[in-house]
Amino acid sequence: MYPSITPPRQVKIGDAAAFAGTTPRAIRHYHEIGLLPEPERGGDGRRRYGYGYDDMIRLLWIRKTAAVGISLDDMRAAFDEARDIEEILSRLEETLAAREAEIERQRAAVQRLQAVGNPLGLLSELVTDRLSHLPPGALRPSDLDALLVTERVFGPLGAAIQASVFIVLATHPDLRAEDDRLDAAEAALDDGVDTLDPRVEELAVRRCAQQRALEQAIEAAGLDAAEEKLFEIYDADLKGEEDTQMSAFEAITKMPYDFSPARMRCMELTAQLLTDAHSADH
Repeated sequence: MYPSITPPRQVKIGDAAAFAGTTPRAIRHYHEIGLLPEPERGGDGRRRYGYGYDDMIRLLWIRKTAAVGISLDDMRAAFDEARDIEEILSRLEETLAAREAEIERQRAAVQRLQAVGNPLGLLSELVTDRLSHLPPGALRPSDLDALLVTERVFGPLGAAIQASVFIVLATHPDLRAEDDRLDAAEAALDDGVDTLDPRVEELAVRRCAQQRALEQAIEAAGLDAAEEKLFEIYDADLKGEEDTQMSAFEAITKMPYDFSPARMRCMELTAQLLTDAHSADH
C-alpha cells in the first residue's frame, strides 16, 4: 500500500521557487513588476503560506514563456491584457532573426581573422585585400596602427588608398630606410625646437621629396590604377557602416597627437610644398 500524501494548500516562497525552477529573488521581482500577484500579509505584516495552485501555474507559465525568449513586460501584457500572443511572437521572431544575423556577422569576422591573421584581419576587407599579397611580417605594427587610425577617420576607402604607401615601403627597402630617417628627424623636433629653426624647413623639403618618390613608386607598380577601382566597390564594402562613421573633422578633433609646434609647422610646410609640386605637374 502506498503512503497517503496530502499536499499543502499553500507553500512558502522558497518551495514555490524550487518547484518552478527559479529563485525567491526572481519571484519577488515578478511581484514588483506586477507579473505575479503578491501573497497577502497577516495581521502582523508577515507573509503566511501565500502561494497556491493558481500561483504555481502562473509561475510555471512564466518560466516556460521566458525560456522561449519573451520579455517579462510582454508576458505581463499577454497575461493581464489578453493581448494576442501572436503579436508578441512575431516581434520576438524579428528580434531573433536580427540576433542571428549579428551572430553570423561575428562568425564571419572570426573566420576572417583566422584566415587573414590578427591584427590585420581587424581592418576592413577593402584594406586587407590590398595587402593580402605581402609576405608575413612585411608590414610593421606601426603601419597597421596608422591604417587603423586612417580607417576610423576617413573610412575604409581612405585606409585602402593609404595602403599603397605601406605596400611600397614594404617592397622598397631604400624608401623604407629613408622613411625611417625622416621619422627619427621629425621626432627630434620636440618642444625645445623653435618653429623658425632651419631644420624645420629642411626636413619639410626632404619629406616632400620622399612623398614624391613614394608617389612615383606607386605609379610604377600600378597601384594608382588599383586605387581607382576601389571607388567602384566602396559603396558595397561600406554598406551597414554609414551610421557608425563620424565625420573626418570630428574624428580628427577627438584623436590626441603629441606633436610639438615645430613638428606641426614642418607638416604644414610639407603639405604646401606638395601642393605646389602637384600644381606644377599640371
